Amino acid sequence: MRNVQERGLGGRIQDRISDPIDKRRYVRDLFGGIAGRYDVTNDLMSVGLHRRWKALALQIADIRDGHVLLDLAAGTGDFALRAAKQGRASRIVAADLTVEMMRAGRSRDGAAGIDWVACDALSLPFADASVDRVLVGYGLRNFAGLARGIAEIRRVLRPGGKLVALDFGRVEPAWLDRIYLRYLELSTSAAGWVLHRNVESYRYIPESLRDYPAQRGVTDLMQALGFRHCGHVDLVYGAMAINFGELPD
Repeated sequence: MRNVQERGLGGRIQDRISDPIDKRRYVRDLFGGIAGRYDVTNDLMSVGLHRRWKALALQIADIRDGHVLLDLAAGTGDFALRAAKQGRASRIVAADLTVEMMRAGRSRDGAAGIDWVACDALSLPFADASVDRVLVGYGLRNFAGLARGIAEIRRVLRPGGKLVALDFGRVEPAWLDRIYLRYLELSTSAAGWVLHRNVESYRYIPESLRDYPAQRGVTDLMQALGFRHCGHVDLVYGAMAINFGELPD
């Protein structure tokens, strides 16, 4: 097997995220370091399109009067803040592993009415069947254990509750996916250097995709864990995707 030096930057990141405990630490440290410019980076790297995609995810979530909403892996609270503007949910919780990200979120307009909770997605500090909607924005890839994380979401959702997740996806056919991954490697390395003088800051994105089952695999996993009416919406030819599913009433 090639050693870390021979594998290069991608190999170094893979070595640090292959073990669940190491991945949790890596993700927390990574996002803690980029929290101050995270929102600006989202706008730059998506050319502002992430705003439209998040609006669509909220529409799919169908938040209704009196609902309890959990914005999981919330970062700076984009979903929570957007839902707060709608004014339907009776309680909105933004939960994230990284305190620095939430600190940046608390300074945003409209954040005062949101409950901010520091926690691990694999061990949520919420009672069974206590949440009506769970939204995850670019967070499923970061879970130290995807199946366990989705199972935790299922545990806290009430009957009829919905999970909606926006994340990077995988493109088809395979030859186009290879081009897409290469583009991500180059573009994220450039963004990391320009914004943080650290090419690894965003190179984690394509590396996290290598073992991520993406939109089709997440759909299958949600079905296996008891969700129904599962599916996904491909965006930008599948480079981004919104997964969704609900629990039986």
